[in-house]
Amino acid sequence: MTQIHKDKKIFETDAVIVGAGPVGLFAVFELGLLDIKAHLIDILSRPGGQCTELYPEKPIYDIPAYPVITGQELTDRLMEQIKPFNPVFHLGQMAVAVEELADGRWKVTTDDDTEITAKVIIIAAGGGSFMPKKPNLANLESYEGKSVFYAVRRMEEFRGKNIVIAGGGDSALDWTLNLQPLAHSVTLVHRRDEFRAAPDSVNKMRELVAQGKVTLKIADITELHGDAPLLSGVTLKSKDGTLETYGCDTLLAFYGLTMKLGPIADFGLNVHENLIPVDTEKFETSCPRIFAIGDINSYPGKLKLILSGFHEAALMAHAAFRYVYPDKKLRFQYTTSSSDLHVKLGVDKQDKEDAA
Repeated sequence: MTQIHKDKKIFETDAVIVGAGPVGLFAVFELGLLDIKAHLIDILSRPGGQCTELYPEKPIYDIPAYPVITGQELTDRLMEQIKPFNPVFHLGQMAVAVEELADGRWKVTTDDDTEITAKVIIIAAGGGSFMPKKPNLANLESYEGKSVFYAVRRMEEFRGKNIVIAGGGDSALDWTLNLQPLAHSVTLVHRRDEFRAAPDSVNKMRELVAQGKVTLKIADITELHGDAPLLSGVTLKSKDGTLETYGCDTLLAFYGLTMKLGPIADFGLNVHENLIPVDTEKFETSCPRIFAIGDINSYPGKLKLILSGFHEAALMAHAAFRYVYPDKKLRFQYTTSSSDLHVKLGVDKQDKEDAA
């Protein structure tokens, strides 16, 4: 169920998963087998967590049945696996508050004025939330949210803007390409003429520069100008020390991400050394109906492996079922033999014959 109240979006579902990394994605699958619908919240602009943001091409060697698989390939496979369950993603958002309602459900609020009410919460946020690395600029905070941004949530908000994009990774290059058609001007600023982004994106950026549609500045941003929160320009310092005041009304800073527990620490959970203790039967936290799986949790013998998170997701889902369907009996079924699960997964007779 979805309602829209002015700028606020209100949803109701069975489960909210905070974190859309591999463990959060696999949780969708395990919950879906039990008819538990899920919404996912992630501060990143795409699913996959660390696997897609930090090492999309890095090989992983300890995923069962895959002698080697990259972070992006693993994410793609998981997204394919959960497709039958139609999860709803709230990307580019951070869960900032949790409130227990009178009927025992939880209301999760994001920093994008989205409210999701659910019977259970699953925290699968890895080591915490990815937080943007901010440039060391005086008075930066006074421009944030109005003229300075660390993510793009609604492209339309940048239509007609004079944008400076700072950074040399995939995010900086992707948004240079995506915002160029609708912005008044786009200038990419990077401290060197080498980029960490995908080669195809770099080539496309250089083509736009050659066509005069994007400006490339090899420099550092050292100062912000304008009556806060309205930006009027930035100071650029080139390698030879030359200073230039460059006009713009918007700064998108993509200097990478760092991991912090963030607002999760304020959810009222028992937190120890930035980890959430759980039991090993249900992976439930100190708050009933709130579970924690993956690298964010802690228990004796814990191994920080994706494989371990998958195991935790399966046991968590069975415990969550009792909250979502208190009047139903949980019937354990195998995906190999259950016709009911085959229907949910969209497995037809021919698929099974081919597998045989």
